[in-house]
Amino acid sequence: MRKHWLNAVEAALCGHPLEKGTSNSGAHRGAPLHYFRKGGTITPPFSKGRLGGIFLRMNSKGLSVLFLVFAMLLMITIGYVFSYLIPTKQKSVRFPIYSTQAFYIAQSGVEFAIRYAQDQGWRGATDNSIFDLNRLNGISRTLGNGTFTLSYNNTLGDILTSTGQITGSTENRVVRVFSFNPFLRLIFDPASPVPCWTNGTQRAHFYLKNVRSTDVTLTAFSASWTQTGAARQISRIYFGPNEKYRGSYTSGTGIANFNRPPGGPFSQTISAGLVYEVEIRWNNDVTNGANIIITFYTATGEGYTFNLDPDGDGLPSC
Repeated sequence: MRKHWLNAVEAALCGHPLEKGTSNSGAHRGAPLHYFRKGGTITPPFSKGRLGGIFLRMNSKGLSVLFLVFAMLLMITIGYVFSYLIPTKQKSVRFPIYSTQAFYIAQSGVEFAIRYAQDQGWRGATDNSIFDLNRLNGISRTLGNGTFTLSYNNTLGDILTSTGQITGSTENRVVRVFSFNPFLRLIFDPASPVPCWTNGTQRAHFYLKNVRSTDVTLTAFSASWTQTGAARQISRIYFGPNEKYRGSYTSGTGIANFNRPPGGPFSQTISAGLVYEVEIRWNNDVTNGANIIITFYTATGEGYTFNLDPDGDGLPSC
């Protein structure tokens, strides 16, 4: 059969007509054998002849296996590339995250400085020409996964600097506030005399100023101080000529509301940009009085603290 088929192919290639033959092999011995000419090419019939059918089926399966292997190699390569890039991307994103965190920690340091200075009464020049806000220098607090550190420089223009630092990283951000003093709203007036005593040690005087653009209305106060000898009480509080409290207030008693003048209003408005003299009267001489702290409150509970004696060495005479 093979010889006959080859003869037929040779005849076709040489331009001779194809001939029918008979198969003399196996179960198909004597069966007719058909060939077809297609564009000058001899093509064995696809439905007959084991050789041609076997060749085509093996070729199709081989291509599928090759394609599957190639696809699997491609997927493995892509997976490897992604597994390498993802950790690298996470590492590179860490730096801007740290920078942003450091910035917000530094901002929090500014907010802390405003409240801390307010609570301590650190607002301006006091006795011995010490500028209280200098005491903010070096104050540091831990916040979240970082720390802020404060510094204050009055000689260069009332500048507060807050530095945010992330723990375990060199990343840090700095926030500077120029003209920091006005952010405190009510301050010791730097152009007025420092807190001092009159009438022996019975009346303490100091000057406060509203350095913000909005008014502040005060409705209550609290106070504390140290002394030796018989305990004394605050008997009166004046803002300028206006009496706002009359009573017997003992050190550390708590918040007491203004109660003067009779019939009200029991409040004192501190207008923007204005300076007010405050006079606090005790019922007798305060012996060795020191560490005098007065806090005034608004109706909403916002407090403004004035430390008349931050050094704890007593007030001078006016």
